[in-house]
Amino acid sequence: MAALFTASAVGPNRFEDSILYRLFVFLIAGWSGFWVMAIELLSGRILAPNFGNSIYVWGGVIAVFMLALSVGYLLGGRWSLRHPSLNRLASILLAGAVAATPVIFLADPLLDWLFDRIQDPRYGSLASATLLFFIPTAIAGMVSPYAVRLLVNESQQSGHYAGLLYFVSTFGSAAGTLLTSFYLVLYFEIDRILIGLVGISLILGLLALFFGNSGNAPKQ
Repeated sequence: MAALFTASAVGPNRFEDSILYRLFVFLIAGWSGFWVMAIELLSGRILAPNFGNSIYVWGGVIAVFMLALSVGYLLGGRWSLRHPSLNRLASILLAGAVAATPVIFLADPLLDWLFDRIQDPRYGSLASATLLFFIPTAIAGMVSPYAVRLLVNESQQSGHYAGLLYFVSTFGSAAGTLLTSFYLVLYFEIDRILIGLVGISLILGLLALFFGNSGNAPKQ
């Protein structure tokens, strides 16, 4: 157990060499993948009362999530160039949780308002998914490229760590897809699932922030 809380004696940034440091990076990446797919599946249920559950709706939802993730990948990669640290990775996770919180309270009135103005399910679902989910999904997309930067110390290791991290992230996405569609929606209301997802993100982000403040310097 002591190995989790102590770093290797090698290297100037002791915490960055520890198992705990890498564990948090992988946990955040895996949870981010879980979170994105869970939110995407729930978005279809959220939009269904107003715009239905047709292929048009799912086409709009998927397009918005893919575009948001692409923006997040770009921003995460660029932000990782300046003083990357576990603290900043944790802040990305926390920001995504905060950005998703309005969905819990504002989804129904916003969707009713949009439906009164855009009744075509194609454009209504596209506008709704954009307003509700684009920002939190883009923030979640920042996690993977930023996490890769935290794990890579030498260029020779970049492919190995990128592959390992994307494996963890994609595995989390698969877990989020199955758990949400097979179980969570059967036993819980959508609002409760969203509250749980936001709560886990906040807890994990705060824990990573706490340990990230334990004396580690940003990577150069």
